Amino acid sequence: MLNAALLSLFIAAAPTSGEEKPLFPYPMTTTTLPNGLTVTRVPFKSPGLVAYYTVVRVGSRNEVESGHTGFAHFFEHVMFKGTQKWPEGTRDALVGKLGFSENAFTSDDVTVYHVNGPSASLDTLIELEADRFMHLEYSESTFQTEAKAVLGEYHKNAASPGLKIEEQLLATAFTQHPYRHTTLGFYDDIKAMPTRYAYSKEFFKRWYTPDNVYLFIVGEFDDAAAMKTIEKNYGPWQGKAAGVAIPPEPAQTSPRSTTVTWSTPTLPRHEMYWHTPQATLKDKNGPIQEVLGAYLAGPTSPLYKSLVLEKQLCESVGPDYFMHRDPHLFGLTAKLKDEKYRLNVQVAMLNAVAEVAKGKIDTGRLAAIKDNVKYGVLMGLETQNDVALQLAYTAGILGAPQAFDTYYSMVDKVTAADLSHFAKQYLVDSQRTNLVFNVQVADGKKAP
Repeated sequence: MLNAALLSLFIAAAPTSGEEKPLFPYPMTTTTLPNGLTVTRVPFKSPGLVAYYTVVRVGSRNEVESGHTGFAHFFEHVMFKGTQKWPEGTRDALVGKLGFSENAFTSDDVTVYHVNGPSASLDTLIELEADRFMHLEYSESTFQTEAKAVLGEYHKNAASPGLKIEEQLLATAFTQHPYRHTTLGFYDDIKAMPTRYAYSKEFFKRWYTPDNVYLFIVGEFDDAAAMKTIEKNYGPWQGKAAGVAIPPEPAQTSPRSTTVTWSTPTLPRHEMYWHTPQATLKDKNGPIQEVLGAYLAGPTSPLYKSLVLEKQLCESVGPDYFMHRDPHLFGLTAKLKDEKYRLNVQVAMLNAVAEVAKGKIDTGRLAAIKDNVKYGVLMGLETQNDVALQLAYTAGILGAPQAFDTYYSMVDKVTAADLSHFAKQYLVDSQRTNLVFNVQVADGKKAP
């Protein structure tokens, strides 16, 4: 439930008398250092606590050389190893002793390192973080150990259907763009990774540069003191991000399909995806897809009510859309209760899209969905960590520290005509990829 303090901030931020106020309900200060590092601070009531997020604008999208995928995700592992000043093991010990928890994640477009803990030790944390981003060291044996750990992670994920489905979908929908492989990378590349020590050093040099990084500090701290410490520790960092060309994806001109067969009992699935534009701050294409997904297949949609609640053909139905830096995919997914319902489900999905393309849109439900998208994300800003995560991720994808406010403010501007026009232009057969996931049990029969 939305707490009273946060609700009061939303009310204060609401526009009055035609004035358009920021959607993001907290003050924000951004400074760019001479070396290009962008530092954003947000004061937030979190007694004695601070969240510290470092966003590197590199993901699997940047892995353009054949045979060299998986390195963005690899650095999520090796960045915790050590430096000359803080050798392997000593940094981790100090971070724990100070009371910080830390982790990282990698997506198609960004790698995010996050630390959460006591603001009283912020100066020390800044020193530690600046040191590892400027002076990361790892031996070839450490590299090989971590590369093998990545292979182990792949094997673990491959034990459930999700990874295989994602691999098959991307390899079918994309032919040139690096989005054609998952964040983990191609399996053969992961197996070969232990031999790529020299390349790993080059990858780090290309992308771990101050002009390719955003810092976000959210919580209770002395802003002037924090900036002084940041300037001292990050100021000497030098380097420019590489100008590596990302191969564009050629236009898809006819429908594609692929099938994944699973050997252990689980429910069949039916998924369909269309090539759609990237999210940017220059147009509404990202927010349109956020709203369109909920409108077509969210829990208030006729599609969901029919297939899940009334006819009970599906265990679940939903949209699949995430903002990306380059054109990616918009999807509708269904987990079927039985293989025999597949054709009915596909027809129902396509009919739902066709209705929107024809302009048959419930404006009342559309208005409610827009409110839910906008205020749903705002209601998630309950802790300093929540705030830092949302700001960091949207900034990393969209390329601006204020991206969260700009992006979600555009949700209000999405119209029924926008949904109809988007569906007619992009959700068409020539740009569609169908994925059939079925189950083949040991006796050769398809599982229900």
